[in-house]
Amino acid sequence: MPYKKVRKLLHRRQSQARDFSQQAEVNIDRLLFGRFEHLLLVRRFVYGWILLWLLLALITGMELANLGPYYQTVQAVPGGIYNEGILGTMTNVNPIYATNPVDTSLSHLIFAGLFTHNNQNNLVGCLASGYSIDKTDTVYTVTLKRGLTWQDGQPLTAADVVFTYDMIQNANAQSPLYSSWQGIKVAEINPYTVTFTLPNPLASFPYNLTTGILPKHILGLMAPANLRSAAFNTNSPVGAGPFMWHALQVNGDTPQNASEQIALLPFKNYVLGQPKLSEFIVDAFADNNQLLQAFSSGQLTAITGIDAIPKFIKGNSAYQVHSRLLTVGDYVFFKTNSGVLSNTTVRQALVMAANPAAIIARLGYFTFPVNEPLLLGQLAYNAKYAQTTDKLAAARSLLAQDGWIKSQGGTLEKNSQPLSFNLVTTDTPENRLVANMLKQQWLELGANVQLIFESSNTYTTTLEGHSYDSTLNGISIGNDPDVFVYWDKSQFDPRSSNLNFSDYSSTTASQALEAGRTRLNPQLRVIKYQPFLAAWQKDAPALGLFQPRFIYITQGPVYNMGSSVINAPFDRFDNVQNWEILRSAVTDPKQN
Repeated sequence: MPYKKVRKLLHRRQSQARDFSQQAEVNIDRLLFGRFEHLLLVRRFVYGWILLWLLLALITGMELANLGPYYQTVQAVPGGIYNEGILGTMTNVNPIYATNPVDTSLSHLIFAGLFTHNNQNNLVGCLASGYSIDKTDTVYTVTLKRGLTWQDGQPLTAADVVFTYDMIQNANAQSPLYSSWQGIKVAEINPYTVTFTLPNPLASFPYNLTTGILPKHILGLMAPANLRSAAFNTNSPVGAGPFMWHALQVNGDTPQNASEQIALLPFKNYVLGQPKLSEFIVDAFADNNQLLQAFSSGQLTAITGIDAIPKFIKGNSAYQVHSRLLTVGDYVFFKTNSGVLSNTTVRQALVMAANPAAIIARLGYFTFPVNEPLLLGQLAYNAKYAQTTDKLAAARSLLAQDGWIKSQGGTLEKNSQPLSFNLVTTDTPENRLVANMLKQQWLELGANVQLIFESSNTYTTTLEGHSYDSTLNGISIGNDPDVFVYWDKSQFDPRSSNLNFSDYSSTTASQALEAGRTRLNPQLRVIKYQPFLAAWQKDAPALGLFQPRFIYITQGPVYNMGSSVINAPFDRFDNVQNWEILRSAVTDPKQN
């Protein structure tokens, strides 16, 4: 190509490149830098929206935090280790032998009976689904629930029920329940059915069917005479109750500082439902101070077996005191067949001069008065037969009419016999308060009362031998008005229950007691018991006082424990499978 032509083409290309560059600069200036101001406006707009969203998120978070308590509630949840401290020593947890507070507590946790009590203290089925009674009112047919198992996985059947009551009825087994089961025939009809044939109708019989059932497959080959001392009773019990035996640890080197720790695990197949606690530990202390020290230091969830509320607990919101009334009556039993108290007029005057209402006012807790051999509101209770108390002037007049005159020392006497007697009871703060108030009330009447406070072991011997003029004691009455063992004239014989602590002997009362307990119709029972109540009021074999309480103290709340009246301290475990101690925030579905 000629040089001039190439140069001309190159010059034209340079000119085009220069025009393109100038055009690009113009476009960049117009499209980018010219719109920079608009970009700044857009950036502010974007930042504004971002700030708005952040503000909305912050407000929403604050609202959720404020509304959280409305949509969520702190509720009890399963789990947790429960440590209960109790005063006493473990000796035998077998339910046909257990008597002391530690043994009965463990027995109630490990074993299950045919029946138990609900939160209203009504009898309900446990291992049994129910019972029926034949036309003679003497044959009770009990039906077991299906699928029952022992804690070792073996099936629980009617054979185990029959075995348990056969052992109770066997004299060689030496069960404390022996006397109350004589004459009753127990038979297995099939694996799910048992019959109890009584010699006579007995309205209160179903209440005897709460005793824990024993495993025949473990104990069936053992001689009855060896059952009481079997290792099963102390280190390897197997039951069908809510908790099963896990481990035992004994601490201390002397009886005074000894303690035992019994660990129990939940029984998943418990007939009333798997317990919600992950472990239950019973700590038994021989010394009261050690028990309280362990509780105050936080080692224990709860304590029981104490007679009064410790000072460090009163007014401290960290602790909760559960005061549950017992279906027990506290009475002063007068020895009616010897000494000055064999005089009916004297006993009547002592009742009239006493002021139980003033005593109740000093107890420091709510309770009901006891003014009859039956509890207030119980079947056959009748206010017409309540004892007359707080009538000092009338009591003085009654004794004066009977020939009692005041001696130089101020004590009343008749035919040179002073109105003097002893009052024996266990040495507890409450008993001291009650006994001292009674002594003062009777001193104003002209009676000289010597108070004797004994240890629990000594008092047990005194009570068994009826070695007193009068005694302050509580008797378990329960739901049913059958109080035969406490007031029938046959029951102060050592060969019987020996629970007639007044040695009360009245043909009228005994006949009425027998008639009342052998009628199953409630209306008829009420009628039959009336002569007994009238005789008891007139003869005054005892002074009724009040229903005592059971003290149970916990570190913080224990959920689903219940608060109804119970028949005995170990009945606190009737619904232990529902107890919970842990809490967690849970969304309330009702608010959704």
